[in-house]
Amino acid sequence: MEIATLGEFGLIERLTKDLEKKNESTKYGVGDDCAVLHYPDTEVLVTTDMLMEGVHFDLTYIDLQHLGYKSAMVNISDIFAMNGTPRQLTISLALSKRFTVEDLETFYQGVRLACDKWGVDIVGGDTTSSYTGLAISITCIGEARKEDIVYRNGAHNTDLICVSGDLGAAYMGLQLLEREKSVYYSQVDDLQKKMAQAKASGDTKRLSALSQQLANIEKPDFSGKEYLLQRQLQTEARGDIIAKLRAAGIHPTAMMDVSDGLSSELMHICKQSGVGCRIFEKELPIDYQTAVMAEEMNMNVTTCALNGGEDYELVFTVPIGDLEKVRELEDVRLIGHITEAKYGHILVTRDNQEFELKAQGWNPLR
Repeated sequence: MEIATLGEFGLIERLTKDLEKKNESTKYGVGDDCAVLHYPDTEVLVTTDMLMEGVHFDLTYIDLQHLGYKSAMVNISDIFAMNGTPRQLTISLALSKRFTVEDLETFYQGVRLACDKWGVDIVGGDTTSSYTGLAISITCIGEARKEDIVYRNGAHNTDLICVSGDLGAAYMGLQLLEREKSVYYSQVDDLQKKMAQAKASGDTKRLSALSQQLANIEKPDFSGKEYLLQRQLQTEARGDIIAKLRAAGIHPTAMMDVSDGLSSELMHICKQSGVGCRIFEKELPIDYQTAVMAEEMNMNVTTCALNGGEDYELVFTVPIGDLEKVRELEDVRLIGHITEAKYGHILVTRDNQEFELKAQGWNPLR
């Protein structure tokens, strides 16, 4: 169905007609000029992310349901990075005419799966037209007690640096997808050129054979690399780590989610906290598939782990007195410690050489 058949308000009604409220703070959601939220005794957290087709995602290899899921999760992740609880979400979309109503329903299925996982209410948004592809803007609203909020500027000398999960897998998943896309389209371009030559020469037999080859181009084999694809296409916000920290009685002094690369996030924390850092290459958590893929593509796996981005793991600092508590946490790795600012930002390699850490992560405006 063409979106114009329903119009803006008809489309909104179709996509949101059966939404149910999950939070008491949601007084009124979709259906008026504003959502109505009530937060009498808590701090309100608000975060917004914009995702642009051709910059942040490629519909050649991500379907709309996964895109919806990822779009919601990257915003939910920001609320967790402040040690908050996500509550509401708004969705704004700019669409070209190539998208149908069914496409948007598929996108919303992904958004709703992400929201259902963390108990988030969809409370509004906007839709408009686009001449340059799909644009997605999502705002997530959360809450936290004033004393619970964790900023980037609270790290102190001797604090421990920790990271959840593993690093670099999402980046290697992206490299894998980009490689296979390039291989596929190079085959398509080659066959289309030969088909044009056959058509121009009137060689119908050769044209038919080439058309058959085009239809039968083999799809890439991703067996053994499923985890890399999952980390790139099915982003997960680490609310489970926040729950573990709270259960263990650990209150981070500074925290960020790893969206642009570990090196960039650590530099943000150090700059805003007025400190330095020292991390150890041997302690960086790297999955086996990530290491194998990096070797296959002749890339340095440590560089991928430090600068790849889109892992959406949590990097956080804790007081040194929490060392034993941190060691008992599942899926959390101690990778270094905070120093005085005068000692800089140091990466200690496996052979004990020291290098200045550089913020070389994702920069969309570069």
